[in-house]
Amino acid sequence: MKIAQVAPLVESVPPQLYGGTERVVSWLTEDLVRRGHDVTLFASGDSRTAAELVPIVPRALRLDPNTRDCLPHNMLLVDEVYARADEFDIIHFHVDLIHCPLFRSLAERTVTTLHGALDSPDLQPFYRKFPEMPLVSISHAQRAPMSPVNWVATVHHGMPKDLYRAHPDGSSDYLAFVGRISPEKGIETAIDIAERAAMPLKIAAKVDKLDRDYFEARVKPRLSSEYVEFVGEANDREKNELLCKARAMLFPIRWPEPFGIVMIEAMACGTPVIAFNCGSVPEVLENGVTGLIVESTEQAAAAVHRASALDRRQIRKRFEQRFTVEQMTAKYLEVYARLLDSRMGAIAAA
Repeated sequence: MKIAQVAPLVESVPPQLYGGTERVVSWLTEDLVRRGHDVTLFASGDSRTAAELVPIVPRALRLDPNTRDCLPHNMLLVDEVYARADEFDIIHFHVDLIHCPLFRSLAERTVTTLHGALDSPDLQPFYRKFPEMPLVSISHAQRAPMSPVNWVATVHHGMPKDLYRAHPDGSSDYLAFVGRISPEKGIETAIDIAERAAMPLKIAAKVDKLDRDYFEARVKPRLSSEYVEFVGEANDREKNELLCKARAMLFPIRWPEPFGIVMIEAMACGTPVIAFNCGSVPEVLENGVTGLIVESTEQAAAAVHRASALDRRQIRKRFEQRFTVEQMTAKYLEVYARLLDSRMGAIAAA
């Protein structure tokens, strides 16, 4: 099958540090290539892939100090994909919505995975305007705010089994927070939990430009706490070391999380997740098996001392059973095949 993967340009594929969507695109692309498919990746020029790379910009936009406005670059991305659309059986978009007006006439050869939260009221009229576009959700919970659209599947993220190693024989007495510094991710609550539980918290997270003021005003003053160590952005090796030795990873979100890759990263390390009951959390975590789902800061602090009772080998096992890249790729190939069969059937009937 000839498949195009269309990635965001803000990060490379895979990203050098933080970047959820771009990591998923990389895992999927490389596994498709391993399975013998002819894959073309539209992405930034500093991406690394076994597929054919079509570089739209020289480097990831977030890392380019000369980039002030991402929109012109994204328009060039959509234009380049459109110019080559006839080359592909399936064009898989990971850029949410910018391509929809141009590709609605080619909707039958596209599929779009929506990677973000869908609770913004601005999205409702947009997706109602393009009912022909096939969409994939990354969790069932992600769909909840959206009015009926052309959902063709839910495909949970999956990652390579050997990317992280587990540490099944014990853990150090600290907690971990991994991800992005922003109000909805609950970093202040994570610090509250650590202080209430009297356990050190190591924070490995990036600070986006949009969240810089929040970080300076609300988070930075709390980094002087005796319980807090700020590590900054971490690569896979550093995250593995951090997570696999942690007592638990804190995920005290306050928003409708569409998936939460960091939860399965912790699971791959055999590390329990203590998470608030929001968004995809009860869909990804198994309460009492791979983590502890709580409703408040007080419950989370109490859960810290119960987390060590969870079986870290079983957590790793459940990751392998549910969230590997092979499982994700197989589900996407089913989607591609259904869409391709439908298109061929329509052509034959015409």
